[in-house]
Amino acid sequence: MAGGRWAVTRPVLQFTLAGIIAVAIVGVATAVASRRVGQREATVDARTTTLVKAQTVIEPAVTNGLLTAAPTAVAKIDAVVRKSVLDRSLVRVKVWTRDGTIVYSDEPRLEGSHYTLGVDEIAALDHGVIEAEVSDLSKPENRFERGHGKLLEVYLPIRAPDGKRLLFEANYRYDAVSASGNRIWRSFAPVSIGALIALELVQIPLAWSLARRLRSRQQERERLLRQAIDASDAERRRIASDLHDGVVQDLAGVAYQLAGSARREGLPPLTTSLLEESAAHVQDSIKSLRSLLVDIYPAKLAEAGLPAALTDLIAGVANRGIATGCDVEGLHDDLPDAVAALLYRAAQEALRNVVAHAQASHVQLTVASTGDRVWLDVSDDGVGFTPALAHERAAEGHLGLRGLTDLVAGAGGRLDIDSEPGSGTRMHVEVPIP
Repeated sequence: MAGGRWAVTRPVLQFTLAGIIAVAIVGVATAVASRRVGQREATVDARTTTLVKAQTVIEPAVTNGLLTAAPTAVAKIDAVVRKSVLDRSLVRVKVWTRDGTIVYSDEPRLEGSHYTLGVDEIAALDHGVIEAEVSDLSKPENRFERGHGKLLEVYLPIRAPDGKRLLFEANYRYDAVSASGNRIWRSFAPVSIGALIALELVQIPLAWSLARRLRSRQQERERLLRQAIDASDAERRRIASDLHDGVVQDLAGVAYQLAGSARREGLPPLTTSLLEESAAHVQDSIKSLRSLLVDIYPAKLAEAGLPAALTDLIAGVANRGIATGCDVEGLHDDLPDAVAALLYRAAQEALRNVVAHAQASHVQLTVASTGDRVWLDVSDDGVGFTPALAHERAAEGHLGLRGLTDLVAGAGGRLDIDSEPGSGTRMHVEVPIP
């Protein structure tokens, strides 16, 4: 019962785990996408804010004297910047001439410094475009901003009253950009992840129901297969009993009579020889029939146990001219009947295939138990086969191995077959001991 519940629970747990992983992946993907969208939005906002402040606050306060860093012009711009431009997110302002001179900054130590403008700055100045990028704090003109951490740098051209262009640069804290991404993430996350969780919660009962139905169908299939095998065993038992009590006994009587007749005195030597030869042939037929009876129904399995039954079984293979080896020393004596019957059936099916298909010169049967498990190996040095050939035989109606695989799986075990053309075949069966 516990095994049946686990057979249902395991796929549901796997489904649930897959759903949790999917939720996590979607959550991470949403977080990454949201942050990127937020960063783009924050960058657009910074560009827009810079444009508005440059055109409505800075540019009207610019005089021609700013081009030469005249003190009155610088003081006028400084007053406007400190009153209406700088805020918690905007930490640095610079105004450049085209030759790379900083004519104004809210950091007075930068005023009058000369640096080479980059290609982007020159392009923004010449073509009237707004550029935005992460500040390179390693540059000497940015040395006073290093204490603020990562910054977003936005620059665009402004005009002096005489029409000459100046480059206005604003540096924003980058954590404002990250905060925008986090806000978008917090907006999207409850909807996207909540929807996935709700879908998962709805699907888990469906998965549980489906797993129970599949398990029920599998149990029904195993039950029908077991009933068919039990019916086959009963029929085998009846046939074996009829043969043993009828034909075998009759042949034994014939052999006895032939042997007795051959010992009569006064018979011609040729007649005596024919009677003895006939008695020997009948004895051989009886041995063959008894080997066949062991194949049909192993009486020793119930009477003497699995080791003796397996020994008799492989002896039948030896009678067909195949060298054999049988190792049953490591087997428990008190195996449950169902396990012993399953292992015997597995050995029987494997040896039947060896005789019918393998063209082997040697076959080895080994069975042993370790702890709470028992395993069986049957290996031969025959021609082997490919998976395609196995499927072809199954399509032709040879379903012995397929049915055996289902029985082993139903007992909580596994059946493995290792074979390659020209390298023989090994069948390994391992089942738990209840």
